[in-house]
Amino acid sequence: MSERDEAGDAAFCAGLVREHDFDRYASTLFVAPEIRRALLSLYAFNVEVTRIRDLVTQPLPGEVRLQWWRDTLTGHEHGGVEGNPVAAELLLTVQRFGLPAERLTRLIDEHQFDLYNDPMPTMAALDGYLSDTNGALFALAARLVGGGFEGIDHLAHHAGVALGLLQVISSLPRDAAHRQLYVPLELLERHGVGQEEMFAAKPTPAIDVVVAELREQAGQHLDHTLELAREAPPAVRPALLTLALVRRDLAVAKRRPGDPFQPQPRSRLATLWTLWRAARTSIFRGR
Repeated sequence: MSERDEAGDAAFCAGLVREHDFDRYASTLFVAPEIRRALLSLYAFNVEVTRIRDLVTQPLPGEVRLQWWRDTLTGHEHGGVEGNPVAAELLLTVQRFGLPAERLTRLIDEHQFDLYNDPMPTMAALDGYLSDTNGALFALAARLVGGGFEGIDHLAHHAGVALGLLQVISSLPRDAAHRQLYVPLELLERHGVGQEEMFAAKPTPAIDVVVAELREQAGQHLDHTLELAREAPPAVRPALLTLALVRRDLAVAKRRPGDPFQPQPRSRLATLWTLWRAARTSIFRGR
């Protein structure tokens, strides 16, 4: 591949992440250009995989797309990779940084859940899903920015669950429209909430309690992550910068809980300001 082609692939990945995952895109602005490019290839891959459920109307085409990514990562794809800028950039990153393909394929496997309307059964199942998706991204990003360290998987697990629980809450309007349920049945049943109540997308006192419990657990995972991060090598901390957004969003929700079924997007300016301030003052010192 020519240098011009590689530059085009890198630009494509950057544009994709900027459009569909601005939080992670903005977090890459605080690392060196060569590391930023690698991170964007990882995050663009995640965008491609997570968008599949929105691009297909039946599970089978989604399964086919996921299998294509598995084959690409395991070396079984015999054509078309060069024409896919995200795949080309990701494979380059995997080779340059020695990323384990197994973590990436496990992420793909977890996103099979997205293709079906089966409800998330338990908190343990949700914990595993979030750990192998968001948590994997944190762990792999840490390897890209600083080589990782012995305890990175444990730290990344808690970071991924903290971030993922807030994503479950923020996705409630869209998931209700698609009759998908990531809030575990176990939690709903404990508070007397039925699936149809969630799909109706109308707040009730019981649903408010469920959402509050998810936020509380997200806060607990965030606190534990930050404790672990203070002992981590400083070089890996830029990979965890999006935790500043988790802390900010939890604080805002505590002040103004609001209707969980009404989207309350954070402005891009607020995102950039939060990340810039965290990068300067160090979220990992709790300031």
